[in-house]
Amino acid sequence: MTLKKLRNIGIAAHIDAGKTTVTERILFFTGVTRKLGEVHDGQATMDFMKQEQERGITIASAAISCMWNDSHINIIDTPGHVDFTIEVERSLRVIDGMVAVFCAVGGVEPQSETVWNQADRYKVPRIAFINKMDRTGADFFEVVSQLNKNLEAKAVPFHIPIGEEEHFSGFVDVISQKAYSYTPEELIEINIPDNLIQKSKEIRNAILERLADFDDEIMTAFIEEKEVSGSEIKRIAREATLKMMITPVFCGAAYKNKGIQQLLDAVVDYLPSPLDVGAVVGIDIDDPEKTRTRNPSVKDPFAALAFKVIHDPFVGQQTFIRLYSGLLKSGMQIFNSTKGKYERIGRIFKIHAKERVEIYEAGPGDIVALIGMKFTKTGDTLCDSEQPLFLENIHIPPPVIELKVAPPKQKDQSKLGEALHKLSNEDPSFNVRFDEETLETVIAGMGELHLEIIIDRLKHEFGVEVEVGEPSVSYRETITTEVESDYKYAKQSGGKGQYAQICIRLEPNTGKGYEFVDKIKGGAIPSEFIVSVNKGIQKTIHLGVLAGFPVVDVKVVLHDGNYHPVDSSDMAFQTCASICFKQAFMKALPQLLEPVMKIEINTPDDYIGDIVGNLNRRRGKIESMRRHRKGSQKINGFVPLMEMFGYATQLRNMSSGRANYSMEFFQYMAVTKAVQEEILKKIQEKKKLQK
Repeated sequence: MTLKKLRNIGIAAHIDAGKTTVTERILFFTGVTRKLGEVHDGQATMDFMKQEQERGITIASAAISCMWNDSHINIIDTPGHVDFTIEVERSLRVIDGMVAVFCAVGGVEPQSETVWNQADRYKVPRIAFINKMDRTGADFFEVVSQLNKNLEAKAVPFHIPIGEEEHFSGFVDVISQKAYSYTPEELIEINIPDNLIQKSKEIRNAILERLADFDDEIMTAFIEEKEVSGSEIKRIAREATLKMMITPVFCGAAYKNKGIQQLLDAVVDYLPSPLDVGAVVGIDIDDPEKTRTRNPSVKDPFAALAFKVIHDPFVGQQTFIRLYSGLLKSGMQIFNSTKGKYERIGRIFKIHAKERVEIYEAGPGDIVALIGMKFTKTGDTLCDSEQPLFLENIHIPPPVIELKVAPPKQKDQSKLGEALHKLSNEDPSFNVRFDEETLETVIAGMGELHLEIIIDRLKHEFGVEVEVGEPSVSYRETITTEVESDYKYAKQSGGKGQYAQICIRLEPNTGKGYEFVDKIKGGAIPSEFIVSVNKGIQKTIHLGVLAGFPVVDVKVVLHDGNYHPVDSSDMAFQTCASICFKQAFMKALPQLLEPVMKIEINTPDDYIGDIVGNLNRRRGKIESMRRHRKGSQKINGFVPLMEMFGYATQLRNMSSGRANYSMEFFQYMAVTKAVQEEILKKIQEKKKLQK
């Protein structure tokens, strides 16, 4: 297989647009599966997790390989639910092109915008497939219009549907000016229907006009009204798609097997190969100011990115990687530059959903699973130890919702800990911590559904039953003013004493996280104890000071101190630093930060007043309202997560089940004094009850 014939693509969209059905049909038509799997009866090949089959949604992005004509296609199927946005994020980081699926009825939904913006961030060229053309209410040109209006997609129809809703029977290929009709057995060429002849010519001219903007030959032909061949338009359209100047749009009805072969042709015709994408750029480990490039060639040094870790009950941990350059062979030693450790390659597998095919070497552009990796996690760079580099990491949003979990029997505590450790290895947007004060395990994730799936997996995959508390918001703590603090820690008990003294200055460090600055002069504190001070403060930051939430955006300047040649120790300085930091923190006008969500609501006009009023009562701020489609509006705004528990039910009730919404994390923002007092009061009451 030549690199020119390889396509690494992702299929992404809003929940229920039909991504997994599209993928199932692709697998059927490329001969990977013999029978059609259905999402609604829990038989989809790609959705092989029990939780996916029960809910009919895709949770974990599955990587799968297939052939179409003489091209090799690696497909990554991604989830549409916003709680699993990390899955979309890490898939987009390693694919070269994307198929964005839209429902012909629902059009551009809130989550479509999130996925589209993620693809923009990674500069992924894409084509659009408007699915469910046979559904009541399907409107192809309305969805194309929404793509341009809401996503600025530069969408251009390459197909025109023949008929809509139950009369959808085929399409006109705008570039070749040919029409096709679906029969139960095959696709047959027909005459272009009279009512579409003019429209198809107009759209073809519009494509030529768009392509003329950056191709001189087409520009000349267009001005002189010369005929341009279909193959020439295709060639230029491919270049335009790769440069993200246009988004070709196709149509079909995946469930009825319509439009899938044409979509596969479009993937090969318009989406990039690793050669089109070209060299990947990394950072030089020795000099972060310098960059290093790796070309998609076996002659370049090996470089790959780990983008997913799965715990498999049969083979243990599988680490999915995308190779950018060089050759990878079984038994080879490679370097994990992110962790600074060496890894030995065990077995290499190509993945067909839950089935594995062992291979013995992989090259540029390949997406494979490795067995036996000890240190590698999502986002790590793997490379040649002689020529190391860092590839750009994967953007991981912070978890915003927490849940307390406990096993019914104390003896299962270690089993629970082990299972949670494996799950947090797989999913970087899922965190686990143990609250020393209340002796409880706290899990944190992206939303209620995210944590619900985790609990379900604990039960069915790991055989761990858990008792679950109420979900709560994951706040952050910070300071608002600069303070000085010094503390002397001295203890004399029986044997050896404990002695440490430090002076620190605490400063707000907005948006820059935690920073530790050593300003000790003249050896007032030996360097090994300066490390201890930093360690003691970091432990305290993790556990929180004001209300037990992690501390963010503080700068600690250590500028003086004292030690005892006999009684000073690592632990004495850690303890001293922790107490000193806590005292300074409480003097520095501490403030709670709360997660604020970006919300988007689609609602019929009739319910706008109630919905906006309800959002205002939830401390929400409306940013914009715009016409979504006839008779309905799209409301965009921001609302604190704390106010959003139980919102889905209330929205259903307010709109008689006709409105829907999507929300994603926006940023942490300071709460008002009154809200802070209320939160702290509730936390105190909870602690009293626990005692």
